[in-house]
Amino acid sequence: MPVELREQIDSRSSESALPSCRFCAAPLRDTFVDLGMSPLCESYVPAERLGAMEPFYPLHVRICARCLLVQLEELVAPEEIFSEYAYFSSYSDSWVAHARDYVEMAIERFGLGADSLVVELASNDGYLLRHVVERGIPALGVEPAANVAAAARELGIETVVEFFGRELAARLVADGRRADLLVANNVMAHVPDLNDFVGGMEPLLSPQGVVTIEVPHLVRLVAGNQFDTIYHEHFSYFSLLAAQTVLTAHGLEVFDVEELQTHGGSLRLYGQRRSGGRQPVSPRVAALAERERASGFDRLEGYSSFARRVEETKWRLLEFLIECRREGKRVAGYGAPGKGNTLLNYCGIRTDLLEFTVDRNPYKQGQFLPGTHIPIRHPEVLEQARPDFILILPWNLKDEIVSQLSYTRTWGARCVVPIPEVEVV
Repeated sequence: MPVELREQIDSRSSESALPSCRFCAAPLRDTFVDLGMSPLCESYVPAERLGAMEPFYPLHVRICARCLLVQLEELVAPEEIFSEYAYFSSYSDSWVAHARDYVEMAIERFGLGADSLVVELASNDGYLLRHVVERGIPALGVEPAANVAAAARELGIETVVEFFGRELAARLVADGRRADLLVANNVMAHVPDLNDFVGGMEPLLSPQGVVTIEVPHLVRLVAGNQFDTIYHEHFSYFSLLAAQTVLTAHGLEVFDVEELQTHGGSLRLYGQRRSGGRQPVSPRVAALAERERASGFDRLEGYSSFARRVEETKWRLLEFLIECRREGKRVAGYGAPGKGNTLLNYCGIRTDLLEFTVDRNPYKQGQFLPGTHIPIRHPEVLEQARPDFILILPWNLKDEIVSQLSYTRTWGARCVVPIPEVEVV
């Protein structure tokens, strides 16, 4: 076989082995960051399974050269991740307050009332829709995790236990259910079949209905070195430019955008039907898009330095924890969030460096963190153990948690945040 022909065949074989973009189907040749192997971040381990095998999957994040969508390959079916879920939104006071403020804003801005319908995708335990029903506005939740949906139903919130997509949207429309407000807060990043999910939004809207979407802002992730917000549950990572491309392809127009502080920096996108929408387009949309272009997020080169900064953060955190151990200091964690599990597994931190962590969620207490097997205790254990340092794993809630931990100052404990760099508070 001629050398040239063999090279062509090898090239085609290599190309076909590449994963493809979940939006535009282009081959994914370029790496954003590779965080090695990690278990599912919400797969907490009960004591009786500590000796069992634990599956690890690659956390290799790629970027599509064609549409610039940053994404993880779908290595785990969403049914394995979300059918039984350990995250309950109501255990974060600040997140419940965020939801309440959002509902009050939306009711006033869009004139919602007793004849409206609010539909929330990934409605979790009813943390947001409870504020809707309290105002006498009809609400419907869509939540695939049966254990979490049960908590919402106990609050009297009608909840469909199913994954959202075109097929469910069509059934709801056939039943006469159209959303005047469609809420998709922190869910679009969790969807492997992005086109099916977004493709169900426009048909479900009432003629002048509005959709709001909250996603962690990729620009803030890069600027803040927030690599721990990367985990298998997050399939896609959005800039405004990439999100606009996806939404436009499915008949939606972004008419406004807000930059939020939640989750280390998020976007709230306001969308309407490209044909028939009545909301004026805010100048904030064009202004943010231009800022992203100016920062290089409209070309591959704008993403090139991130991986190196991630390595530096890993080294600095390990240096801090090792030095604490050498000095005889005790370090405990606060929180057991998904982001913490990415951080600890990527850095190789085990109980020799972090004795235990605590969490307010009773669903997690008594279990062990995936991969690292660091035990999760009740927060009252801090008072008994009196560690010298407390590593705040949900660093995006730093202010709320530091306030909750003010009592630890009585024995001289100090709080530590790992992102964007190690900081002793």
